[in-house]
Amino acid sequence: VQLQASGGGLVQPGGSLRLSCTVSGQTLDRYAVGWFRQAPGKEREGVSRISIDDSSTIYADSVKDRFTMSRDNAKNTMYLQMNSLKPEDTAVYSCGVASRGLGFPFDFWGQGTQVTVSS
Repeated sequence: VQLQASGGGLVQPGGSLRLSCTVSGQTLDRYAVGWFRQAPGKEREGVSRISIDDSSTIYADSVKDRFTMSRDNAKNTMYLQMNSLKPEDTAVYSCGVASRGLGFPFDFWGQGTQVTVSS
């Protein structure tokens, strides 16, 4: 299973970005999916996850009400819509898939895309 994240870039505070993660090698509908991020000098942080059956979505408190995660199994792709971006959102954003479900570690993950929020 391979994952490729894209859509990162430089954006001003208050701006928006939409990240995409395309999965190959397996169909997405057998996995819970999620995004996590890591900033320089900081621990990795889970951002959002969606359950296997798409019935539940969870968000970190730091991004709640600003970020929206979605999945499109037909396209084998997951998305992260990020609005009202803040400088503290600057990080490398990576995507992962978990075969056992929402609360379990990722089985596979990609290398990530850089998001920089700065004026």
